[in-house]
Amino acid sequence: MILELARAKINLTLDILKLREDGYHEVEMIMQTIGLADEVELTRIKSGIEFTMDTSQITGGENIPSDEKNLAYRAVLAVQEYCKKNFGVKVHLIKKIPAASGLGGGSADAAAVIRGMNWLYDLNLSQDELCLIGEKIGSDVPFCIVEGTFLARGRGEILYEMPPFKNYSVILIKPNIEISTVWAYKNFDALDAEDVKHPNTYKILELFRVRDFDTAFKNFANVLELVAEKVFPDLEIYKAKMMQAGAKVAMMSGSGPTIFALADKADVEKIVESLQDLPAQIFITETD
Repeated sequence: MILELARAKINLTLDILKLREDGYHEVEMIMQTIGLADEVELTRIKSGIEFTMDTSQITGGENIPSDEKNLAYRAVLAVQEYCKKNFGVKVHLIKKIPAASGLGGGSADAAAVIRGMNWLYDLNLSQDELCLIGEKIGSDVPFCIVEGTFLARGRGEILYEMPPFKNYSVILIKPNIEISTVWAYKNFDALDAEDVKHPNTYKILELFRVRDFDTAFKNFANVLELVAEKVFPDLEIYKAKMMQAGAKVAMMSGSGPTIFALADKADVEKIVESLQDLPAQIFITETD
């Protein structure tokens, strides 16, 4: 048996540049791996795919598909297709990343399956090959395969490694709603361009290079926050609570609705206490 951790991600920035001719959006975003992770157990079997899930540790787990609509299941099929072999595998997925949260849980699961099958069957595939397989499943999957701190461009699959951004405490608050990524991007196109606050990505890259993170925090932005406010108007209130309690930055990750705060370890307890009365799940982790 192989055990792989499927680590979640947060978006330190998320910018949408244009709608592409292929129907996807051209994006530019800085993504960061965090410690919160699903667990993926892979076991050889004679043939076929056996897929099971434990969703008891998250809310909304009953809505996660366990067939070919699940990205982890599709990852098995993608590896089989790439290698032209019908590998038999049993996948058991233990969910700890909330679903439809903007934390990339599905992409992380797919990435873990791809990495795990490479080990399980001694395929000796390079990281580039693993990312090529992942790209066919979802735009965030290549990032979830390599993990760390990266600037992502294109649909999110073109990656440029950045200086590491480790050991910051991360507080996540996931409101009791779900936001579809497809819905979020579609509704972004209907926004008035003058209302959108774009991150200064190139300034942030330079600030990371000289490790001036405190100034970089002030330039973080996610253009999908305006969209999320349509279904979650308390977004700004949640962010303000975290900032007032000592967060260095508080913003939405991905298409939401999860909001993350970056903080010093000494401020974590105070930030968590400020959120206790809110109808949401709270997670404490760190940049990884």
